[in-house]
Amino acid sequence: MSAKIEYRLLRRSEVEEQFGISKRFLEIAVARGDGPPVVRLGRAVHYRVCDIQKWLESCVQDQ
Repeated sequence: MSAKIEYRLLRRSEVEEQFGISKRFLEIAVARGDGPPVVRLGRAVHYRVCDIQKWLESCVQDQ
């Protein structure tokens, strides 16, 4: 994946659309201090594609 796409910033609605992670989950995760890392620009909260992908990989459990 190119750096341009990896570091693209997504709003919560875009994360929900592209990755299937609900906006509400993301809001709760920020309040709890877990979940994918956020990028704050003023009051706006964004997510980098690469951070979402890394966080999802860390959630995979071997059975």
